[in-house]
Amino acid sequence: MGTLVCHTTPYSGRWYPGDRPRLNALLEELFERSAARTGPGLFPGGLAFVVPHAGLIYSGTVAAAAYRHLAQQSPRTVVVLGFTHHGGPAGAWIPPVDRYRTPLGEVPVDRELARELLARPGFGSLREEVLCDHSIEIQLPLLQRAVPAATIVPVYVTSLSPAMRRQAAAALVELLTPERVLVASSDFTHYGDAFRYKPFATDAAVAMRLEKLDEGFIEAAGSLEPERFLAALEAARATVCGREPVALLLETLGASPAAEDIFQVTLDYQTSGEITGDYSHSVSYATLGYFPWSSYLLAEPDQRILLESARATLRHYQQTGRPEPVPPAGASAALLRRLGAFVTLHQQGRLRGCVGRCTKADPLASAVPQLTLSAALEDTRFPPVRPEETGLEVEISILSPMKWLPEPSRFRVHRDGGYLRAATRSGLLLPQVAEGRSWTARDFLEALAQKAGCPPKVYEDPQTRLFVFRAQVIQ
Repeated sequence: MGTLVCHTTPYSGRWYPGDRPRLNALLEELFERSAARTGPGLFPGGLAFVVPHAGLIYSGTVAAAAYRHLAQQSPRTVVVLGFTHHGGPAGAWIPPVDRYRTPLGEVPVDRELARELLARPGFGSLREEVLCDHSIEIQLPLLQRAVPAATIVPVYVTSLSPAMRRQAAAALVELLTPERVLVASSDFTHYGDAFRYKPFATDAAVAMRLEKLDEGFIEAAGSLEPERFLAALEAARATVCGREPVALLLETLGASPAAEDIFQVTLDYQTSGEITGDYSHSVSYATLGYFPWSSYLLAEPDQRILLESARATLRHYQQTGRPEPVPPAGASAALLRRLGAFVTLHQQGRLRGCVGRCTKADPLASAVPQLTLSAALEDTRFPPVRPEETGLEVEISILSPMKWLPEPSRFRVHRDGGYLRAATRSGLLLPQVAEGRSWTARDFLEALAQKAGCPPKVYEDPQTRLFVFRAQVIQ
C-alpha cells in the first residue's frame, strides 16, 4: 500500500464542530433526534446501508438512523464506499492511509482487509490528497460515536464500467462477513437553480413531488439491480451524487447467494428544504438499510404477546361494544419496529375479515390492535362483527419491506406475497392465499391482477410495478 500515514480530516470545523466537546454534544443530539423520529425498534443483522453525507447539522439526523443500527450490531469493520465530488480516474480506489484523525480521536484502517482487496481485480491505490472527500470523512464522527472500536476500509468509487463494478463486487461479496458491513455514501435529489435541476415548480406541492421522485429511485435500489437503479436515475436526469458507490453496494448484495432473502428498508428520509424552510434549494437525504429476511422476524415470545393483544382487543370490543385497542403487555423493542401488517379473522375456517397496511407508519405494537378492530368492523365485504359471535380466530401477518421484482418469472408461489401497482390501481395478496390451492406463479399473479381490478396479464406490462414480500404468519 506504500507509505502508511495518519490523515487528519480537513472537514473538522467546517462540516461539523472542530472540538471534541461540541462535536460530542452535536452527535448526542443527532442520535436522540433520530430515535424520536424513527423510534427504538431496530432491526438486527444489517448487511449494508446507504447514508447521506451533508454537513452534520443537515443530514446528520437521517444518517444517525444507520449508525444507531450499527451501534446495536457492533461490527468489527465498516467498508465505506464514497466518491470524489471533484472527479477522478475510473476505479475503486483505496488510499494508502492507516488511520484517520477527527476531533474524537483516530479511526484505524483495517489494513489486512485493504490488502486483500488491493490484491483483487477491480481495486487500486491512489493518494489520499487526490481522493480526499467529505463523502467518506463525514461518516467518521458518526461511526466513532456508534462503534468506537470499529475499523474502516475507505473505498473511493469513480466511473466504474459494468465490468469493473462486477469485478469489485465479486471481491467485496467474498470478503464480507457478519462482522464487516458496507456503507455507501450518497445524498439523493439536489433540487434548485444552483444544481441546474428543477423538473417541477417550487410551489406548495414541491415537498410531495421531491419525495415521490426520490421514492422512485429508492424503489429501484430495492431491486438490488444496479442497472435498474442507474436507469431510473438516467430517465429522470437525476442529481443523485453517490450513484457510483450505491451501484457498487447493490452489485455486491445482488451477487450474494442470499440475494433473494435481502430486503431494503427506508430507515429515515428528510430534505434540507424541510429543515431550512427553503425548498428553492433543497437536497434529499435517505438512509436505507439492507437486512436478511430473518432480521424482520419476531421471536416466539413477541409473537405470543402480539397475538394476545389482538385477541384481547377483539374480546374487549365484543364484551363492551367499545372499539378500543388493547396494547401488548410487556412489549419488547422488537414490537416497536415499523413494518407492514395484516390482521385476518376466520370463523369456522371461513374468512370473516381482513385488513392491513403495507406501509410502516406505526409501530407493530399499536398497528396490530388497531388493524384487529378494522378487520372486525371495517372490511366492507362483511357485516361488522357482533358481540354474540363465537369461534373467531385471529391471524397476524407481519410483512417484510416490499422489493421491486422487474422480472415476474422470478416470483415464487407459496414463498412470496405480491403487491401490484398499475396506473391508479393496486392490489395485494398475502403469500398464504395460495395455501390449499394448486396455484402456479402465473395463477397467483393473475389473481393479484384481478384483485387490483386489472386485466390478468397486466403484470407483464413494463409500466406495471410488481413487488414481492415475505410474511411471518402468527396464529
